[in-house]
Amino acid sequence: MITGIAVPFNLGPTMMKREKLAIADIYVPVKRRATLKPDTVREIAQSMLEVGQTTPILVRRDGERFVLVQGLHRLEACKALGEDSIFGYLVQAQRR
Repeated sequence: MITGIAVPFNLGPTMMKREKLAIADIYVPVKRRATLKPDTVREIAQSMLEVGQTTPILVRRDGERFVLVQGLHRLEACKALGEDSIFGYLVQAQRR
């Protein structure tokens, strides 16, 4: 099981609602895709098979789509498992 994934956002006292997002609606920026580690995807996919998705991804809205902020390996693990949706939090993040 993968644990200890840091979330760089202050979720503080504001409760964020976990949402089910269509994977097809999530855009992954090219720079973020370059950091993909296949071994990590396999480990997370195995964990998801055993215990499910324990940590939602983070996305920001960009028009009709979402842009991945954090959770590339979790997203790719869901794709590898044939999932068409993933749990995530919608955050107000600045573009880099």
